Parts: sequence; C-alpha cells; structure tokens
Amino acid sequence: MDKTIRWKQRYQNLIKAFEQFQKGVLISSPSDIEKQGVIKSFEYTFELSWKTLKDYLESQNVEVNFPRDVIKSAFQYQILSDGSVWMDMLDKRNLMAHTYDQEQADLVYETIARVYYQQIRELMQFFENKRTGEG
Repeated sequence: MDKTIRWKQRYQNLIKAFEQFQKGVLISSPSDIEKQGVIKSFEYTFELSWKTLKDYLESQNVEVNFPRDVIKSAFQYQILSDGSVWMDMLDKRNLMAHTYDQEQADLVYETIARVYYQQIRELMQFFENKRTGEG
C-alpha cells in the first residue's frame, strides 16, 4: 500500500476519535463519569495520533517503530511543537491504562483538558494542512 494513502486513511480514523475527544474536553463542568470518558477518549486519540504520525513519517522515508521514537522524530522535524509534552502524554497514557486512582484521574483530566488537548489540536491542523496540500 502506498505510504501516503496509509497515513491519510489512519488520519480519517483519528478525525473521528478527535471529534469525540473534543466533545468531552469542551464540557464546561464535567461529572466524574464524563471525566473518565475524556480520559479514555484521550487514550484512543493519543494512540491514533502517534500511529498516524508514524505512518506520516514513513511516507517521508523516516523509519520509526516505537512511540518514543515517533515523538522524537516528529519533534525533530518540527511537526510537534513541544516534544516534552508529547512524552508526558505517553507516560500518562501508559499510567492510566494500567492503574486507576480517582485523585490521579482528576489530575490527569486537568492536564488533558489544559495542555494535551491543545497539542493534539495542533497536530490535527498539521495533518489537515498536509492532507489538503496547504502545508
């Protein structure tokens, strides 16, 4: 399969995940269950984000395999504006996937809503510009 087609196909799935994630983040006073939904939606969206980045980098002849390598390369190529935030996203995603603690979940939710959402939005804009040929 053409590598350009592959990242664009995965991007279509990322759009759907991001739309759901955005709906949750934009709830003004979320309940605990809504916060849990945003955290889970973040996990899906983050997973698709780094995989779409991987596919995009491969379409540019950059070979990367693991999430950390993908993030480092995307930062190096100035696709991501803040590599340390993306590394933190990876760590938090891994933490939340394997443990659950209400206090930790509240802290993660706040970080997702204040910081991670904006970073993923920037990535979505990058992909949209590439998809439409503007970038």
